[in-house]
Amino acid sequence: MSLTQHEAWIYLPFVLPICFYVCFTDLREMRITNQAVILLGGLFLVLGLIALPFDAYAWRLAQLVIVLLFGIVLNAAGAVGAGDAKFAAAAAPYIALGDFRLLLIILMANLLAAVATHRIAKYTPLRKLAPHWASWEKGWEFPMGLSLGGTLAIYLCLGAIFGS
Repeated sequence: MSLTQHEAWIYLPFVLPICFYVCFTDLREMRITNQAVILLGGLFLVLGLIALPFDAYAWRLAQLVIVLLFGIVLNAAGAVGAGDAKFAAAAAPYIALGDFRLLLIILMANLLAAVATHRIAKYTPLRKLAPHWASWEKGWEFPMGLSLGGTLAIYLCLGAIFGS
């Protein structure tokens, strides 16, 4: 992994609760709150200065802008929700560029598992545990925050254990 253990341990205690919050609110309300996105991005502005040399920090901020622009285009095309695009942009600086392929593998595996788990819960008595969640009523729409938040959390946990 290109992400260092040092870097992952600096981010993990702050980012993990935000990831869980994003997963929960997207399941419950089918939205990722602006507060979570702003907090995630703002945390990187502070923590990135501690964890990274300045040139790497500047490149990670560029990743945020690039992913945000790409997300705006995808949102305008109707491919992703605005909250999903904003969360992906705020999460982008936490990802080491050398780990991009690993991140895609984590995202795809997590997406498959999250969709399967959500659909199983939706059509079984497990749904009674949270009967008023909006994600149950949205037909084929899926709360991507479940996968996006989970992917960032898994990536940082793997970095804390296996990082360089």
